Amino acid sequence: MESFDFNQIIDRHNTGSVKWDFLDRYLHLTKTDLLPMWVSDFDFQSPKEVRQALSSRIDHGIFGYSERDDLYYQAAIDWFSRRHQLTLHRDWFTSIEGVLPGLALLIQMLSKPGEGVIVQGPYYSSFAKIIAMNDRVLIENPLLESPEGYKIDYAHLEQLLEQHRPPLFLLCNPHNPTGRCWDRDELLQLLGLCKKYGTTVISDEIWADLILPQEKFTSILHLGSEWHRHVIAATSASKTFGLSSLRISNFLIPDPALRQAFNDRLNAHGLDVFNALSMTAATAAYQYGDAWLDNLQNYLAENRRWFEQALASSVPWCRMTKAQGTYLAWLDCRDLGLDDGTLQQVLIQKAKIAVSMGCSFGERGQGFIRINLGCPRQYLEEAIAGLAQLTP
Repeated sequence: MESFDFNQIIDRHNTGSVKWDFLDRYLHLTKTDLLPMWVSDFDFQSPKEVRQALSSRIDHGIFGYSERDDLYYQAAIDWFSRRHQLTLHRDWFTSIEGVLPGLALLIQMLSKPGEGVIVQGPYYSSFAKIIAMNDRVLIENPLLESPEGYKIDYAHLEQLLEQHRPPLFLLCNPHNPTGRCWDRDELLQLLGLCKKYGTTVISDEIWADLILPQEKFTSILHLGSEWHRHVIAATSASKTFGLSSLRISNFLIPDPALRQAFNDRLNAHGLDVFNALSMTAATAAYQYGDAWLDNLQNYLAENRRWFEQALASSVPWCRMTKAQGTYLAWLDCRDLGLDDGTLQQVLIQKAKIAVSMGCSFGERGQGFIRINLGCPRQYLEEAIAGLAQLTP
């Protein structure tokens, strides 16, 4: 029986890691003694089978023009059937190097400059970036805080849809940063409103595999063929298996006209060749990654349980949002009574941790921080010890 040691500390310094090596460039932090808990990649080795498949492919030594083969498609189709009881069809698949580039191209394809794209705040900051840099307008449908986790404000959503008639709704499911997984009834209500006002829903589902063991992920593609003309789902093995720099993602587009238009756009940008190592890694992960992921999910669930309990005991001013998925902790620090700039400074100077500041997720993130729980327990212990240095 293979053992999985997620407590193992692996030094990631000097590997080109954004999280560990580039605090100065991205967060403008020159301090080198900070514990980095900001970027949403984890500090675990990818599955052994993935590393072995990559090693064999490298040993082959030839890396010419490459395409997705039958194994690539079948591994992904079987994975979603096995893990999520979701039936996918091969002709739905379109592929591009990363979810964000695909989202940006779809924004260009399905909207015009000056038109709006709805997102739910607090929202992933890269959504805001690609909307603004493509000369579209971010329209925020803020989520509602509750003790059970965040909820969708449908009344406000319909007001926005009626007022702005936006061509696109950019959904994040499971939601980054809050960890909320939207259930079937919530998604049906959301899609019903969007269909009523002619709004296409693009669902970023890159976190779909990283849910808590007792929870269930519902894709917009679970909801039936009557919605297929109005939805696109974005997926990737990268977040699940720690393959973020081996960039390949799949945009699942059931509607033939939408799919052809997207393929035409990919071809117009010369995006018709695929990274051989990326395809090898994704294929092996989907073929052989079940046991590894089962163990990882249990480890992450225990990390979340332990961290929440430690906060309650040692950092009572900090409240963790209830979540169903991701390995992110969305932490309410408003009881400290600090503005976001001062909060970041005390986290650096006293807590000695680098986090994602909530204000980078829009106005609804002010007073919050996002911490990455996808790490060995030792790092969480260090983070709790640091946070305990702060008092209201």
